[in-house]
Amino acid sequence: MESRAKAMGHGIHPMLIVFPLGLLATSVIFDILYLITDRVGFQISAAYTIAAGVIGGLVAAVFGLIDWMSIPAGTRAKRIGRVHGAGNAVVLLLFALSWLLRAAADNWDPSVLALICSFAGIILAGVTSWLGGELVERLGVGVSDNAGVNAPSSLSRPAARRV
Repeated sequence: MESRAKAMGHGIHPMLIVFPLGLLATSVIFDILYLITDRVGFQISAAYTIAAGVIGGLVAAVFGLIDWMSIPAGTRAKRIGRVHGAGNAVVLLLFALSWLLRAAADNWDPSVLALICSFAGIILAGVTSWLGGELVERLGVGVSDNAGVNAPSSLSRPAARRV
């Protein structure tokens, strides 16, 4: 089934999710570097990347919801999509809580709870990312009905024909 929210022939949700996923993963790397080195700056960088990642995740979620609503009810794809979306909502809540805990601290210094929220969030993001891959790679959600190894460019007018 094709994505319902598209830009230039491609689904918007898959294009957007790389930003929050990358930013949130980068924030965890900054946290680890901060824990190893205790150098000022890594905790501030983590806070900024968390903020950008949460904002990006909220934008991506809008387009994911649009696509999810078009999946037929009672299907495995609908169930997986529900878990994928709910799990990602928890991911964003964990990182938002981590950010709020840091904002209340001096110089964005992360507390143990802030770090636990971020580390739990990135582990859960790995699971929800796999579920998103299952939706696309296994169940074909968001994939053009005219997809194929010899399909024409999505920018061309004529649709590919299935043989």
